[in-house]
Amino acid sequence: MTPPGLPNAMERPHFIGIGGAGMSGIAKILAQRGAQVAGSDAKDSDTARALRAHGATVHIGHAAGHLADDATCVVVSSAIRADNPELARAAELGVPVVHRSDALAGLMDGLRPIAVAGTHGKTTTTSMLAVSLSALGLDPSYAIGGDLDAPGSNAHHGGGDIFVAEADESDRSFHKYTPQVAIILNAELDHHANYASMDEIYESFETFVGKIVPGGTLVVAHGQAGAAEIAGRVRAAEGLNVVTYGEEEGADVWITKITPRGLTSEVTVVIDGRMLTFTVSVPGRHYAHNAVAALAAGVALGIPAHNLASALGKYTGVKRRLQLKGEASGVQVIDSYAHHPTEMTADLEAIRGAAADSRILVVFQPHLFSRTQELGKEMGQALALADSAVVLDIYPAREDPIPGITSEIIIAAARTAGADVTAEHDKAAVADVIAGMAKPGDLVLTMGAGDVTDLGPAILARLTD
Repeated sequence: MTPPGLPNAMERPHFIGIGGAGMSGIAKILAQRGAQVAGSDAKDSDTARALRAHGATVHIGHAAGHLADDATCVVVSSAIRADNPELARAAELGVPVVHRSDALAGLMDGLRPIAVAGTHGKTTTTSMLAVSLSALGLDPSYAIGGDLDAPGSNAHHGGGDIFVAEADESDRSFHKYTPQVAIILNAELDHHANYASMDEIYESFETFVGKIVPGGTLVVAHGQAGAAEIAGRVRAAEGLNVVTYGEEEGADVWITKITPRGLTSEVTVVIDGRMLTFTVSVPGRHYAHNAVAALAAGVALGIPAHNLASALGKYTGVKRRLQLKGEASGVQVIDSYAHHPTEMTADLEAIRGAAADSRILVVFQPHLFSRTQELGKEMGQALALADSAVVLDIYPAREDPIPGITSEIIIAAARTAGADVTAEHDKAAVADVIAGMAKPGDLVLTMGAGDVTDLGPAILARLTD
């Protein structure tokens, strides 16, 4: 195939917030395609250093002078505020401003895209596809919302004709893509600043499905209520193939058995009338379902099921998705990105299933005031699945505080559900707190979408003392 070129106006792009998970991946692919990439981020990071290794110019801090006069566009995400000085400078220079999703859509042009959508599991499923397709020698391009292993491994410009990408529903930006295959893993109410009801969620996902190319395929979870509702709404669409997967009879790809084996699972499915058994090298029923969604999507692109099933066994996890950070004094420290109650419950159940008689200690950092306002009680109920939990203050990310919304909502709900919970307002004190609680054989989970991930090494170091 002819290698794809640079999208229009992407010869010298400038990224505001270039170190972000989504932004850095697009920047890396553009650099690999020959663009002169520049950008800025609030602080230096391993991701920024990885981009520099690909020839990108990365400024630390935000200032008008960071935007070069010859920039062909400025790329932003929904998290960039209107008063950003580089954005103001772009307006002065008349430089076009491009949303991250439009840039990603441009990178997919001329290829066969698989877009992975859903409230939970996008990063894992996208990663499974990237790893397995690469293992089969298909050299896909991909853009993932998290690193596979090393910093900067969240994206790749491949020589093949498949492009695998996360499709983010949070700001409706996934409406920009025209995939050949789309996956909907689940649909639940989240991102409360942008969606007021499940009806709005359904309408947004319907629009996403409507962008699938004629003759393309929707792979959708059969047993998840939100995904099933969407499937029912779009099934009659002309030129759309709908493939369901799940543990319920009647699914097109029927999961007949999931057998936990320590920190892995063995999965048996019936697909196209044939039975296949393969290994998923991460624990938990939800990860097994993600793998089957990836299998169905690959088959929809014409990849033999038995080849893809074998290749899926090459996937060994992605950063922050039940990632083992290390062990000290007989205590294992695991990092979890879970921040929605459904994700928290799934990860805690997966660890509980793999941990035998070990105690599970959680360090949880709530993410966003709006999410805590809407789902704080459910977060607390999820924490009752742990033996003990330490709850930090809310990580604000892009949001301003909401009066009266604090971690106390979660803590109160957790205690009502019977949980043993400690409030800790000083993140720097957590390592000492956990060291005073943990005993040999315990598992410690750092959980949340914010900077709680930074505590893993500190906890391990303190346990070693």
